[in-house]
Amino acid sequence: MSALQAAAVEVEAAVLRIDYQRLLPISRYDLKAEDLGFAGAALADEDNNTTGSFLGHTFETQTVATAPDGADAAMDALLADGVKLIVVMAEAEDLLRLTKKAAAQDAIVFNATAPDTSLRDQGCNANLLHIAPSNQMKTDAVAQFAKWKQWDRWFLIYGSNPADLALAESYRRSARKFGADIAEDRMFEDPGGARRTDSGHVMVQRQLPLDTQGASRHDVVIAADATDYFARYLSYNLWDPRPVMGSGGLRPVSFHGAHEAWGATQFQTRFEALTRRYVQPEDYNVWLALRVVGEAVTRASTNDPQALRDYVLSDAFELAAFKGQAVTFRPWNGQLRQPIILYDGMITVSVSPQDGFLHQVTSLDTLGLDEPESACTAFQ
Repeated sequence: MSALQAAAVEVEAAVLRIDYQRLLPISRYDLKAEDLGFAGAALADEDNNTTGSFLGHTFETQTVATAPDGADAAMDALLADGVKLIVVMAEAEDLLRLTKKAAAQDAIVFNATAPDTSLRDQGCNANLLHIAPSNQMKTDAVAQFAKWKQWDRWFLIYGSNPADLALAESYRRSARKFGADIAEDRMFEDPGGARRTDSGHVMVQRQLPLDTQGASRHDVVIAADATDYFARYLSYNLWDPRPVMGSGGLRPVSFHGAHEAWGATQFQTRFEALTRRYVQPEDYNVWLALRVVGEAVTRASTNDPQALRDYVLSDAFELAAFKGQAVTFRPWNGQLRQPIILYDGMITVSVSPQDGFLHQVTSLDTLGLDEPESACTAFQ
């Protein structure tokens, strides 16, 4: 047997997606594809097997979609099959519970969607690696751009749901971090019910200017609407004409279907040829999680989950991700460092970190929880 054959490994991974019941989004463009996330896994398997074929490595990823009440059984089945590398698309509470199940079997979980900063802070887990950017990374990305534009006075408008309130608090932390002044913050009450109606734009056109009048002098409107019921309506419907950033207007995303810089065009064309649609951030996050696995297997020549975890958390690991800088992991909380794209619905307007925001290790650590700010102790 040759040395090349001796080094060959088979890698079995899985993507577990929990499908929650949600109201329809404001825009039909935001309807979720049936293969959301799974399409990213299919492309990652193609990429990993292309590279792996030279070394005799093979990659195969199962995809499982389940309702919330079936998530535990689905995780148990994957673990019983011996799958130890699992990408999870779930909300924080379910993600933490499934991560504990995986930890009991020495499996590694990759968080592809949950943005909660607490998961990277006091709620961290040693076998949970975060591919999805945290809320704090995204709000810091917005704050840096606003600061670079010298839009220092913010009108913060936030929703009334728990996720909206958490996002608003993240924007307040970002404002303090980068020296912005929240001239006024104001809650927009969620009335419940459908997001859109036949006469919705008429009602919004009349209501929003009244709801936003009388605000203190401000340069920009920052929207914290994690549950998608008002922010997309803000542009062109404000009392005072101002740019909108955050959950509407200019939005922070991990990736989008029109991004072309740094070789991303070839990623986009391959994804579209495979799926016949444009990539969504969830697809990219899953692709990136599995590419982390593929790169680690190639470099470390092992499929042992703990060995792979140790390698990706080391200084030796980095991965190209079509965003201008190689991505790496923060060894203190398992978060993937990465640039954040600022997207207006059509093009990439900018990418954070912005020029001039410096850090003693990497400018990417100006986004999100830096080591002194994180209360995570599980990685020590």
